[in-house]
Amino acid sequence: MGKTILIVDDNPNMSSLLAEMLEVFQYQAVRAGDGSEALKRIEENRDVAMVITDMRMPNMSGLELLEAIKEKRPRMPVVLISGYNVEESDSTIVKNKADGFLNKPFMMADIERLLSELL
Repeated sequence: MGKTILIVDDNPNMSSLLAEMLEVFQYQAVRAGDGSEALKRIEENRDVAMVITDMRMPNMSGLELLEAIKEKRPRMPVVLISGYNVEESDSTIVKNKADGFLNKPFMMADIERLLSELL
């Protein structure tokens, strides 16, 4: 297996699907159900090469997680995924800080493009 990618999503079905997609491209996926768990996993596992996070989650949004990660590890690529339209204020943060963005539903080709661009 290749590099480790952390998937953060409160929907276990979505994170499982994404993990399977990443394995096709020889990446190891670890999962977290929310932002707090994600930050712990990043601290525990220094091998995490990239984070893919849902934007809308309870307790800590994907945008809040993005900012927390960039504060501690500014070079770590963070990709946001959303099934909703990104509001104007959110889109500024996405453009300025996120390394990538995926709209749901996304396809294997979208994942492959992001992986080749960011890793």
